[in-house]
Amino acid sequence: MRAAKALAWLATLLYPLAIWLGLAHFEPRWLALLLLAMALLRAAVSREAVWLAAAACAGGLVLASMLSNDGLPLKLYPVLVNAAFLVVFATSLRRPPTVIERLARLQHPDLPPEAIPYLRKVTKAWCVFFVLNGGIALYTAVRASDAAWALYNGMIAYGLIAAMFLGERFLFRPRHGH
Repeated sequence: MRAAKALAWLATLLYPLAIWLGLAHFEPRWLALLLLAMALLRAAVSREAVWLAAAACAGGLVLASMLSNDGLPLKLYPVLVNAAFLVVFATSLRRPPTVIERLARLQHPDLPPEAIPYLRKVTKAWCVFFVLNGGIALYTAVRASDAAWALYNGMIAYGLIAAMFLGERFLFRPRHGH
């Protein structure tokens, strides 16, 4: 199972590169099978609601790409993933504990109560991030070249995610004894 999870993460990370290279050599309808396989693998190994929902929506993108033989639906997958994460994080704001609080409690089960408002703010910040990142992903899918789309969604977006994570973790986290 560990190897399958690693393969699923690798496929997710390399998806933009595979689509960019694939669109230069194959019809989009055949590349749609790659998206279908990746989404199903991701859903099967994680069994988390966000990946199950993403796989179901990816099925719609696959169908659209196969019927139209157009690459645009394939390039919309990063938009879909950002939207799915936005829904999960935003829902957790309405039904606590938030995603960030749950993640924090994995390392620090005894979080002090004064940390909770900060963790809500971090969850909100991630919601804003998913809106902005998803918007840029949508823009690059619709208006940019395939190479620019792949560069943003396959490299720059990952750098922004890392910067957001590390910035919160090391620069902005208040000291609550943890």
